[in-house]
Amino acid sequence: QVQLVESGGGLVQPGGSLRLSCAASRSIFSINIMGWYRQAPGKQRELVASIRSGGSLMYADPVKGRFTIAGDNAKGTVYLQMNSLKPEDTAVYYCNVQLPGGVTYWGQGTQVTVSS
Repeated sequence: QVQLVESGGGLVQPGGSLRLSCAASRSIFSINIMGWYRQAPGKQRELVASIRSGGSLMYADPVKGRFTIAGDNAKGTVYLQMNSLKPEDTAVYYCNVQLPGGVTYWGQGTQVTVSS
């Protein structure tokens, strides 16, 4: 069984930065997509950024130019560098790994709060 362990969340002032990390408890092979989702109170979960095998990247419009996703499919690790944070970025952030055959793993979630 694979577990995804997240870290790096916290409280930061507007304009600040945080780096989220996610690591699989064991090696994972044949990963299709790794990504980060977030869910704010009263809001639906949304995809923030993703990286596909081969290295193609996707960012949601609200975070383009501010967030950077990086990862290693072979190692099952994924990072989210968040710069120029805004209060509207406040949410619980979840990492996600999608495998062939309909297998999906989720991190436990880490709280990011942007407030002055």
